[in-house]
Amino acid sequence: MINRVILVGRLTKDPELRYTPNGVAVATFTLAVNRTYTNQQGERETDFINCIVWRRQAENVANYLKKGSLAGLEGRIQTRSYENQEGKKVYVTEVVADSVQFLEPRGGGEQRGMASGSYGEPFPFGSNQNPNQGRSSGFSRIDDDPFANDGQPIDISDDDLPF
Repeated sequence: MINRVILVGRLTKDPELRYTPNGVAVATFTLAVNRTYTNQQGERETDFINCIVWRRQAENVANYLKKGSLAGLEGRIQTRSYENQEGKKVYVTEVVADSVQFLEPRGGGEQRGMASGSYGEPFPFGSNQNPNQGRSSGFSRIDDDPFANDGQPIDISDDDLPF
């Protein structure tokens, strides 16, 4: 039997971080994921999927993701039930994430759609250095085209091409 989920979407609000009585971190958040097709009005519909993540990954999610952040996750679907205050049984379906990937740098959510020349702050893991530091290229972004605005033809022989 297989129960695997892979999602990419944007957080609808800041993650909520709590701790169990034993001190285990747990974060909950909702991911807005667009459907691949459009409705009759030509608009894409969106699913709002409840997600939960545990331990160190929960603390990272709470510290580095916020409303509007683009995130990818891999996990499993889980259903559970409980009785509410009126004694009625409530069923909950959620994705329990094994892995959460931060798909844009910190501050990237605000820069969506802007023609900014830099990403803003670097990713929150590893060294806190800009990935371009120490390079002599002079580019402000790692994905800039090194041949853009050069004005010179590129001399490549057919033998150099991989296809």
